[in-house]
Amino acid sequence: MIRVMLVDDHAIVRQGLRKVLGESPGIRVLAEAASVQEALDISSRMDLDVVILDIGLPGRGGLEALAGLKANKPALHIVIFSMYPEEQYAIRCFRDGASAFVTKESPPSELIHAINTVASGRRYITPSIGERMAGLLLDPDTRVPHERLTDRELQVLLGIGAGLGIIEIAGKLSLSPKTVSTYKARILEKMGMQNTAQLVKYVVEANLSGKP
Repeated sequence: MIRVMLVDDHAIVRQGLRKVLGESPGIRVLAEAASVQEALDISSRMDLDVVILDIGLPGRGGLEALAGLKANKPALHIVIFSMYPEEQYAIRCFRDGASAFVTKESPPSELIHAINTVASGRRYITPSIGERMAGLLLDPDTRVPHERLTDRELQVLLGIGAGLGIIEIAGKLSLSPKTVSTYKARILEKMGMQNTAQLVKYVVEANLSGKP
């Protein structure tokens, strides 16, 4: 039996996932979490095989949850289940320890297949992501600008792209405004941009917000 935890801040999403997975033999949902801290607390005290994780969590965010879960239990299999397009986030998630990346637009059968695949000790990689990863191995310089950022820098970039100010971003990420300003300066340098407007435009055009 594959023991699963669902991590998503929307109760209706968790309810839908629980129903879908409950109809799949061999998979049992043991726990749910709506925040990063809740997910870390539950995983530390329960024996789990797979975590279904939304990276669009509020506050510390799913990328931080991914890092924390893998740090606490390296053998835990993480399936990213996200509204964000895989071409923008999948490679980063795999690099940080995820075993699969499935978009919320995918049919339930794909999520179930991903869960069974990672529980057997393998990664679930779609053909498009496999091709992208192979290209990066052959030529690392083909990375798009935001792939040069650290996870924390990406979180700050997304906050900027959402129209948040330095103080708002600092509050959401539990950082000081000075630290956020330092991250912003690094982001501008790494991405070869000059101002906030260019960063906002990049986030929108690259569809990093996950919106169509």
